[in-house]
Amino acid sequence: MQFLDEAKVYVQSGAGGDGCVSFRREKFIEFGGPDGGDGGRGGDIIFKTVQGLNTLIDFRYQQHFKAERGQNGAGRQRTGRSGKDLILEVPIGTQVIADDKKTLLLDLDKPDMEVVLLKGGHGGKGNIHFKSSVQQAPRRATSGEAFQSMWVWLRLKLIADVGIIGLPNAGKSTFLRTVSGAKPKVADYPFTTLHPQLGVVRMNYDEFVIADIPGLIEGAHQGVGLGTRFLGHIERCRVLLHVIDASAEDVVQSYQTIRHEISSYGFDLEKKDEIIVFNKVDLLSQADVLDKIKELAEHTSAEILPLSTKTNKGVEAVLKKLLEYKNK
Repeated sequence: MQFLDEAKVYVQSGAGGDGCVSFRREKFIEFGGPDGGDGGRGGDIIFKTVQGLNTLIDFRYQQHFKAERGQNGAGRQRTGRSGKDLILEVPIGTQVIADDKKTLLLDLDKPDMEVVLLKGGHGGKGNIHFKSSVQQAPRRATSGEAFQSMWVWLRLKLIADVGIIGLPNAGKSTFLRTVSGAKPKVADYPFTTLHPQLGVVRMNYDEFVIADIPGLIEGAHQGVGLGTRFLGHIERCRVLLHVIDASAEDVVQSYQTIRHEISSYGFDLEKKDEIIVFNKVDLLSQADVLDKIKELAEHTSAEILPLSTKTNKGVEAVLKKLLEYKNK
């Protein structure tokens, strides 16, 4: 299924039905009087979170959503049928944002949430409501309330326990493929991962969700490379797994590049717990690995673990550490 984490849609609630002007016409009933019924209520626009969804792709091919209008009232005091509510199913972690792309209207971050965005219009009143001692045969009814409508942006921020970050080709997707059933694309060129990938890791009768975030480069917070588009997906992660290519010439520079982009993005991402893994240690001698770990340790207080997804060295230790953070 194609991944889509942002979509613009038009939503419109249902208008209320009109009240009815009607009079009783039964045989042998003189001066029957008014009996016009009320109009039905218009349908609401409701957003509902559904487990198992992790994309907004359904909103690419349909952008206009309208709830049903209430039916008009009828004679014999019959109320019009209410319009059906329109329920839009979205992934957990979806935000509904106003057309200005700044005002947050809904934050749907829990399973099975149902929230009304737009209320349907109330039905109009039939002429039976306007009968009085001085007006026995009113020929007046009210119209139903108008619908509400607006353009909104849907923005998905995936819910995951662990967010994998790092420079392109650090081995993030390979790690995800190794520890979960996910099958992200793996290749030896930059930006192989073009959108976040989710994987579920099961360990010791427990499980947690990992999100592989597309690689960041210097200037990402200003739109360079894939930009900040996917940084939002790690806002909800409990811990960041920072993957660094141990064979890189300057591991400190690799680390600081990503940290700078995260700090520049804002939303307190830099305050999240972080575990650093030195991937591809199979390409170096043990002494070189220790030297590079010692060098990086002078610039961060985060725990640094060696890892080789090719030989599976250190994989279990990393997962155990992630599980600890998940269960904090």
